[in-house]
Amino acid sequence: MSADLAKLEQHLATRSYVEGYTPSQADVFVLNALGAAPDASKSPNVARWYTHIQSYAAEHSTLPGSSTAGEAFVGTGAAASAATEEDDVDLFGSDEEEDAEAERIKAERVAAYNAKKAGKAKPVAKSIVTMDVKPWDDETNMEELEKAVRSIEQDGLLWGASKLVPIGYGIKKLQITVVVGTAYLSLTVERLSNVALSEDEKVSMDDLQEKIAEFDDWVQSTDIAAMQKL
Repeated sequence: MSADLAKLEQHLATRSYVEGYTPSQADVFVLNALGAAPDASKSPNVARWYTHIQSYAAEHSTLPGSSTAGEAFVGTGAAASAATEEDDVDLFGSDEEEDAEAERIKAERVAAYNAKKAGKAKPVAKSIVTMDVKPWDDETNMEELEKAVRSIEQDGLLWGASKLVPIGYGIKKLQITVVVGTAYLSLTVERLSNVALSEDEKVSMDDLQEKIAEFDDWVQSTDIAAMQKL
């Protein structure tokens, strides 16, 4: 079994491989038929191709495809004649193969991008809320009131600074800041209980105000004074 060196040289003048755009079993088949590297001065294209395919020696047995296309450059049998005839009439085969390879690479890149995007952590969306907590009268123990408010602990809830603000007749309200997740600030308790929440979505202001109102020995009412996204 010997390779048609002249035909192979002409074929490789405009191609990198015997078939397609990646090394395949067709290249391995022709390489084995050659047996040794050709004279680079007489067959420069074949010599270039031979060195390149030989660098895949460790992978020859696992390269994709079949040897069919390579048979056109080895011997003079029926397979060679059929392959030659196919080369003569398949004027657009190379473009189709190139398009298919491009689509495959594109699909792989899109899949890799989507996988990477899916693995990214969701940005934490939070807001800082200023709440007014009003007592019943000027005799309310504001220290106990604030202690009760801060005793509320919940995932996604972080109490901040506070101060007492006069509102008249000797009465002072507690003005306190709290950092909460923003996605469900307006949800009612009933809706909140039916939704699977992430770390930054676990606090409902409706829920929080109801919990504060339960301290009715000190708390008369609560209001949202301000809200700002972080």
